[in-house]
Amino acid sequence: MPSRMTQTRTETVRPRATPSGRDIPVVEFDEVTKVYDGGSIGLERASMKIGRGEFVFLVGPTGCGKSTCIRLLQKELEPSKGEIRIAGRALGEIPRSRVPYLRRNIGVVFQDYKLLPNRTVYDNVAYSLQVIGESRQEIRRKVPDILRLVGLSTKLHNYPDELSGGEQQRVSIARAFVNHPPLLLADEPTGNLDPETSIGIMQLIYRINRTGTTVIVATHDKEMVDKMRRRVIELREGQIVRDELSGLYRPDESTTEFAVRLRGELGVGAEGHPN
Repeated sequence: MPSRMTQTRTETVRPRATPSGRDIPVVEFDEVTKVYDGGSIGLERASMKIGRGEFVFLVGPTGCGKSTCIRLLQKELEPSKGEIRIAGRALGEIPRSRVPYLRRNIGVVFQDYKLLPNRTVYDNVAYSLQVIGESRQEIRRKVPDILRLVGLSTKLHNYPDELSGGEQQRVSIARAFVNHPPLLLADEPTGNLDPETSIGIMQLIYRINRTGTTVIVATHDKEMVDKMRRRVIELREGQIVRDELSGLYRPDESTTEFAVRLRGELGVGAEGHPN
């Protein structure tokens, strides 16, 4: 599914081509430091480059800087030093008035779902399109499509409190991806979920990645990360201490093969319990 970009007002995150013809990174941190009020350090001289279509994990213990990275990319926070670029555009050059247009091209998935409790599944997803000015016709077309993708086509009239935790997270992912952003950020997307449900969520995020979307997942689930066999950037006390690209997976691995392999390696049976 190609990424749909708003042509006029949106601060696009589609990578521009360099003079050599190569795409520049979708995400780039250049010696980024973030010091919070009170003096605590969120990040310290962090540098990394993430290319188009990559699937990257940010890992480390609570307070290591993972969520700081996510918030900096959304421009919720400003770095104390250094520069952050998305598709070659320095975030520091984007005025506050243009930030909403930037965020239209960045999908975000949260651990606590952040669903509107008094709206149905359909309306929760539709709302994210309404706030960016999509037409009713486009909303009627896009919402059923994305709910089919996340496996919730029979739940569109349900309210969040009628769904399981895994289903609520799928709604959150549908809302984040309904406009097919080229960059998806997920902050502890499986933090409250059981092993089988977690595999289903990671399978869904992998399916989104296979459409060409760049995915960054912040998590402390070390076992899941090890079995996923993707690139891992490890943070400790705000510093990047490891940036490792695993070659131990098939690039053409289907989403079904991915889930079967993960269940086997994590020892999760068909009922979702450890074997």
